[in-house]
Amino acid sequence: MPRPTLRASYREAFDPSTELADFSRSALACLGREYLLLGHLVDRVGLPLVMERFGGNAYLQFAIDEWMSASPIYARRMQRAMGFEGDDVATVFKSLQLDIGAPPQFMDFQFRLDRPDYGEFWLAHCGALLDIEPYGEKHVRRMCHDIEDPTFDATAAATNPRMKVRPIHRPPRVPSERFPHCRWKVFLDEEGSPYEQHRNLAAMHATKLATIPITVPDSDAEPGGWGDYAGTFDPGFQLEDLSHRALLVVLQEATVQTHLLVRAYMLNIAQQRDDDAARELGRRQWVGSAALAAHRLRKALAIEGDGIDAVAKVFQLHPHFHPRTYIDCHIEITGPRSARFALRDCPALQEGDPYSWLADLSTAPHRALDAIAGAINPHARCHPLNAPHDARLAWDIVIDPGTTPHPEPPELALARVSRGAEFELMQRRPLRS
Repeated sequence: MPRPTLRASYREAFDPSTELADFSRSALACLGREYLLLGHLVDRVGLPLVMERFGGNAYLQFAIDEWMSASPIYARRMQRAMGFEGDDVATVFKSLQLDIGAPPQFMDFQFRLDRPDYGEFWLAHCGALLDIEPYGEKHVRRMCHDIEDPTFDATAAATNPRMKVRPIHRPPRVPSERFPHCRWKVFLDEEGSPYEQHRNLAAMHATKLATIPITVPDSDAEPGGWGDYAGTFDPGFQLEDLSHRALLVVLQEATVQTHLLVRAYMLNIAQQRDDDAARELGRRQWVGSAALAAHRLRKALAIEGDGIDAVAKVFQLHPHFHPRTYIDCHIEITGPRSARFALRDCPALQEGDPYSWLADLSTAPHRALDAIAGAINPHARCHPLNAPHDARLAWDIVIDPGTTPHPEPPELALARVSRGAEFELMQRRPLRS
C-alpha cells in the first residue's frame, strides 16, 4: 500500500513544501503523460508564429532544425537516466516510448521488434495527422514526408549513427480511412554512411541544460514497478510499469526535453533573423504554452476552485518550472488573495544567452506568468517586486476581483487549434506490482 502521505491528486490544501516526490505512482503516471504531451504541443504555438514572421513555408525547415538539434541530446539523456543505453533497435524503441515527440495516446505508437537490427512501428492514432489533414494533402506531405524523414533519422542516429527509419506506408491516406495511419521500419544499415548530425548540436551540447543533473530519492516511497528500463523491451510499456523513483526520473527528463526543444527553436530564429526576434517569438510561444499547461494541469490533478491556493498549486507543478536542479523556484501564499513566486539564482539564469523562456524574465511584468495565473482566475495578475535577499526575481500574484477580467491570450488560441489541447489522456492498465 502507498504511504498515506503520498497524494493521489492535489485536492488537499496547498503546501509550499510539496514536490513531485509527494505524489503517488498513479498521480505521477498521470502527470508524466501530461508533461510529455505538453512538451509536444509547444510547437503548436511556436511554428504558426514562424509562419507569421518568416512566411508560410518557413516552418518546414524550422521544425526540422529544431527537432534535429534537440532530440539527439535528450534521447541520450533519457537512455542514461533509465538505464537502457545501447545501439540496437530495442534502444530506439524504448527512447520513442519516453519522447515528447511521441507522447502516449495522442501519438499512439505501437511496436514490433523482430530482431536486434530490425523492427517496425505504426501509429494507431496520430493526433498530429488528424490536426493537419483538414488543411489538405500538401500540408500532410510536408509533415509526414518533408519533416519526418530527417527528424526520425536524427532521433534514431542518437542511438546508432547507422540506424535508419524508412516508411512502409504513410499519409496522405489512401483510402482516406486507412489504418494504421502510418507504418515504419527501423533497421541497422551497416553498408550505409553514418548519419551526420545537425550543425547546432555542438552549441546545444555546450549549454548547462544539456548536462544538468536531476535528483531523485535514494529509495522508492511506494512499492511496485520497474526501477529502470534496463530489462527487455516491452511493446506495451506504460508509465504505470515504472516505480515511484523511476517515474520521478521520467518527469524531470520530460521537462528537460521541453526546454531543449525551446532552446533549439529560439537559437534557430536568432540564426535566421536576430536575438530580438528570438526573444519575441520565444516569449509568445511561452505565453500560449504556459496557459495551455495551466488549464490541463488543473484538470489532471483535480485542483479545485479558482482561489489563490489553486493558482499556487499550478505554479508549483507547472512543467515549465522544472526540473528544480535547473530552475530553483518557490511559491508561498501570503494572504487570502495573494501569493509570492520567487526565482533564485540557478543554472537556467546562468546560460549567458537569450535562447530560453526564463532568460526573458526580468523586473518587468511578463505575459507568460500572467497567462498561468489568468488560466486559473482571470482576475489574477503577477506584479514584479524587489526580490527578497534569497531570490534573484520575485512576483506577487494577486487576485483582485475589482479588476477587469484578463482575456485569454491570443497565443493560447494557436495551441487550441490542435486536438491535443483537449485530448483526454487515461490510465489504460493498473500499476505494475
